[in-house]
Amino acid sequence: MVRQSLKSRAGALKPGVGLALAATSLLALSACSDPGAAAAGGAASSKAPATAGTSAAKTFNLTPEQDRFTVTVDEAAAAQVPEAIKKDGKLTVAVSPFAPPLAVYATDNKTPVGNEVDIAVALAQTLGLEAEIVPTAWADWPLGVESGKYEAVLSNVTVTEERKLKFDFASYRDDKLGFYAKSDSGITKVESAADVAGKRVIVGSGTNQESILLRWDEENKAKGLKPVEFQYYDDDSASNLALQSGRADLTFGPNATAAYKAATDQKTKLVGLVDGGWPLKASIAATTKKGNGFAAVAQAGLNHLIEDGTYGKILDRWGLSSEAVAKSELNPAGLPKS
Repeated sequence: MVRQSLKSRAGALKPGVGLALAATSLLALSACSDPGAAAAGGAASSKAPATAGTSAAKTFNLTPEQDRFTVTVDEAAAAQVPEAIKKDGKLTVAVSPFAPPLAVYATDNKTPVGNEVDIAVALAQTLGLEAEIVPTAWADWPLGVESGKYEAVLSNVTVTEERKLKFDFASYRDDKLGFYAKSDSGITKVESAADVAGKRVIVGSGTNQESILLRWDEENKAKGLKPVEFQYYDDDSASNLALQSGRADLTFGPNATAAYKAATDQKTKLVGLVDGGWPLKASIAATTKKGNGFAAVAQAGLNHLIEDGTYGKILDRWGLSSEAVAKSELNPAGLPKS
């Protein structure tokens, strides 16, 4: 069911596992980046996006046999791995396998696969370690890292200033958000507030992206442009139907899952791509216990993977090349406290 209008909430906003169902899930709060949250979300850009669908649907390998890329050991980085981590030869990494292409259970319904898993495995290998991938509910990773149960988390975690009080970070993806339209839509770009004037836009209720869209809408109305028609749906199937039937013009949500969906079913196309923390940049990062020394090592390992090309191959494999970083940063600027 669609729920219309929410002007009264504007001031209060704060920034399975079946494969068929998981493939259509969307992430809700870009500042939280919970891979299992089921709601639309996103932000808008000052740059023209890449647009249009590909000529053929992309096939993703969701079998347990992943045939991953060969990784070389970075001896200098491996030598710096804290003894407490290297002593058993394993790197215990938490992932939340509930949203492709980030992480999802394979066709055997027990093996986590996806971009975050591939990055975790490659990072461990370049540090001379074996990755021990632990499926973890999103809500459980902070306590798990603090207690030492997990030595790292690669689960679409966005860097925030509040999280930096307890954790250290090594970035490995830009947090990107996207506007998507029906594949045969006449809409070709969304790069400023004016581009959404008068449009019917599906967005997640109570999300950071909704807050951004509200600000754009106010900007448009102040200029005498038509208001945005906000649309809210209780599930992704209803949202899909609204877009495909022409009752909505756009969806506004985290790019990773929307890009996966567009690549696999060819029913939608990207028309706007921007930073998840608009107007600020947002970074996705490997998350470690604060002060244990591993984040700097992870940064070195990630930069080794970037330099030797493995990193780029992994992101391309999962359709996330648009979210690639030029280099990993240690504790990059995080989104401000709400």
